[in-house]
Amino acid sequence: MGIFTGIILYVMIFWLLIFMVLPWGNKVDETVETGNSTGAPANPRIKQKFMITAGLSVVVWVIVFSLIHFQVIDFYAIAKQMTQEDLAQ
Repeated sequence: MGIFTGIILYVMIFWLLIFMVLPWGNKVDETVETGNSTGAPANPRIKQKFMITAGLSVVVWVIVFSLIHFQVIDFYAIAKQMTQEDLAQ
């Protein structure tokens, strides 16, 4: 895996995980001010959630990188097989 592919893979994992982490621990504000949504969280803790997501993304990225590097899952063979199946149809 090249550097560019590794960076793109990390960004994809990060954005997938950020949408999973964002709802954690959100509590609706008891006193809703005029103009605010009734479902807006009282304290969203965005910075903390981005840090958690960054750490989780590194862990997931290392796992996926290891699977690719040690060819536990051969993505090139899977892609080649899918191409042959498409051409056969």
